[in-house]
Order: sequence, then structure tokens, then C-alpha cells
Amino acid sequence: MNALSRLNRHSLNRRHCSALLLALCAGGLPAQAQTPPAAAPVVLVVGDSLSAEYGLQRGKGWVALLQERLQAEKVQARVVNASISGDTTSGGRSRLPALLKQHSPAVVVIELGGNDALRGLPLDMTRDNLDAMARAAREAGARVLLLGMEMPPNYGARYAAEFRQLYKAVADAQKSALVPFFLAGVADLPDPTRLFQADRIHPNESAQPIMLGNVWPALRPLIPRR
Repeated sequence: MNALSRLNRHSLNRRHCSALLLALCAGGLPAQAQTPPAAAPVVLVVGDSLSAEYGLQRGKGWVALLQERLQAEKVQARVVNASISGDTTSGGRSRLPALLKQHSPAVVVIELGGNDALRGLPLDMTRDNLDAMARAAREAGARVLLLGMEMPPNYGARYAAEFRQLYKAVADAQKSALVPFFLAGVADLPDPTRLFQADRIHPNESAQPIMLGNVWPALRPLIPRR
């Protein structure tokens, strides 16, 4: 390498380092996603397919969007999604003790009950299971958020009213926070299929920010401030 080439290379390297330094000082480099520290409070979501990204691209469900929202608002919390497609309140109740022991969550979000209704399970059993889950989470030191569901009119007005009421009854009994209808703005539109996948059961990707919007106002006050 001749002297001129060495000089040009030195000049380019110096200009590159200067530009890099300016970018760092000005915040001009792309921000890297910050992983919450292991000691951050855990938000444990125990749900069914509505929370398990059924039929969606990974990372596009409302639970994944919740982690992004927490990071964007600089809330030090870590989301653990323990949702399983097809799960019932009985399944959630049986899984919860191990989850509480493993993750020691600060907040437990319970999104279950829809599959109970679809399977025609007794409402008393659904209410008892949700009550037991909320109580177990509270006794483990966690705050609890229940995500309420509603049944379509073809289930009958009386059944729909009793199903809706059981979430409020559990929330009142266990002093839990409540989102009355998790799918508000999704399942109650004039065109009820617009925000659903082809199966007309599971919300599509466009519905996920709306679902998070329903959860966020009730969830944020429950997360410990650090």
C-alpha cells in the first residue's frame, strides 16, 4: 500500500468515527429493544386462544403488543404469556399453582371462560373456577385482572346475562379489577365479521390493538411503579 492510499484510508476512518460519534450524541442510531430485567415485576397472562395468538403471526397478538407498550412507556415489567388455545377455566385453575410458584407474578390477568360456554359447561363451575383462580393469585401476593366475555344472542338472553354477570360477581368477591367485555369494539360492531379471522371465532391482527386498548386502562394501575 503506497503513502497516498494509507492517507486516504486514515482520512476515511477518521471521518467514519466522527460521524459515528455525532450519531451517538444526537441519538441518531436506531434504538435497540430493551429486554426487561429479570427482577422486573411479572405480568402473568393465563388465557385461551384469544391470548395465545391463534391464527396470527407470532408477535402480533395483544399480549405481545402489551410488552411493546410497556417498553414504549418505560414501564419496567415483564410479560409471561401462559395462554393455551382451547383452555377452559378448569384447565387454568389446575395450571395456576405451578405458574404462581414459577413466576411469582405481581399481576395475574385471567382471560378464560369463553370455551366453557362454547362447551356448554355449567355456569356455576365456571364461576367457581374463576373465583378459585383469583383467590389463589391474590393469596400469592398478586393483583388480579379479570377479562370478561359475553355470549352472542343465539345463546339466549338469560344465559348471556348470567354469563356476563359471573365475571362481575367474581371480581366483586375477590376485589379484582375487571374489564367487563374484553372484545368490546371487536365483536359488537355492526359487521361482526370485519375484525375476525375466517373462522369467525378468533379476532384477526387488526383487532389486537383494540383488545389491548380494552385491557390497558385497567391493567396499568395494577403494575407496581419502580
